[in-house]
Amino acid sequence: MPPESSKLSSNKVTFIGGHGVLLAARLDLPQGKPKAYALFAHCFTCSKDIFAASRIASALTAHGIAVLRFDFTGLGASEGEFANTNFSSNVEDLIAAADFMREDFEAPKIIIGHSLGGAAVLAAAKNMAEVDAVVTINAPADPAHVVENFHCSLDEIEKNGEAEVSLAGRTFKIRKQFLDDISEQNLGNDIETMGKALLVFHAPMDETVSIDNAATIFTAAKHPKSFVSLDGADHLLHRKEDAIYVAGVITAWADRYIGGGQLATETPAPVASPNTVVVEEAGDGKYSQWVSLGGRHLIRADEPVEVGGDDRGGSPYELVLAGLGACTAMTLRMYAARKKLNLDKISVSMHHEKIHSDDCEGCETGDVKIDHIARTITIEGDLSSDDRKRLLEIADKCPVHRTLHSVVKITTTENSV
Repeated sequence: MPPESSKLSSNKVTFIGGHGVLLAARLDLPQGKPKAYALFAHCFTCSKDIFAASRIASALTAHGIAVLRFDFTGLGASEGEFANTNFSSNVEDLIAAADFMREDFEAPKIIIGHSLGGAAVLAAAKNMAEVDAVVTINAPADPAHVVENFHCSLDEIEKNGEAEVSLAGRTFKIRKQFLDDISEQNLGNDIETMGKALLVFHAPMDETVSIDNAATIFTAAKHPKSFVSLDGADHLLHRKEDAIYVAGVITAWADRYIGGGQLATETPAPVASPNTVVVEEAGDGKYSQWVSLGGRHLIRADEPVEVGGDDRGGSPYELVLAGLGACTAMTLRMYAARKKLNLDKISVSMHHEKIHSDDCEGCETGDVKIDHIARTITIEGDLSSDDRKRLLEIADKCPVHRTLHSVVKITTTENSV
């Protein structure tokens, strides 16, 4: 059975790979029930814990997507001998990983491959029925591209059947069967016939795999397909911001394709007027809601995990605080503009809690609980002490503040459907 995602965020797991050996993996889980599961394939001779893999997985979980990343046979913490592996065995390991996810968790809807891992997911995609979206990052269009990493050893491999080569500061044994296997690959046909939505990322200045490879992959693929240029990034995505950007784009892009749009249930609720807010159950969690604001904007509402929700959006009280904070900042900005004050920036921080009335200065006495909102306003700018004092006074005059302090009457009726 899957672990409880409300209690775990990253879990060490193992499964049997394509060569029948035990492969080490890590399952990164979001808070609450995952929107979807993704499978990540790392680069040639890398591991599941390389910066790109761990950072992209972390960023995807922040968007509600669970990620399984694993070490290919003979690499990282996985069993087996690397010298006995090849591109085909990597593809078999990927298929085994998807089978493991299907049996123990949920089949992957997204498969992501970095560098040679990208070529592997392109080859494996047709064997994963549940996968709707395929993502490559700085991937070669031909698996044989990796030969450039040990080109000077080719003669020795051909003559002796194997050779020790140095890759990224580590020594690996490459056998002739590896060369024979990649020479037989037809990735172009795999791309053309995979029948999945494709997103291609590539860094224009990638010195390991040139951007021409991205053009070849993109041209071979049928629609729907998309390309995103990773300006300023390197082959391994060493910069954290590049990995976070990739994860954000993957999430937004995949919304259109996953399970017929299961991630993108953002259908605005019908509203009667600009001053109306409509809340409808999202259908993807116990308490998850879509909140349509005036028919123009859509936000999420949910309860936190600790009280049984999936934490897909702000809690009801957080949304109340958001309204008060926004109103406060807007009111101060309007006042500053009218008075021509040198107000550079306003930020409002708020916290809500229940307190006993006898702990509240100016409140009625008695051992009863009341709502207390602590509001802290940060005012930046070349302002006098009198200006700052006046702005704090104006904050109490914002419309939402006045509403919360006034007697509010709420009427409830049923809309028959």
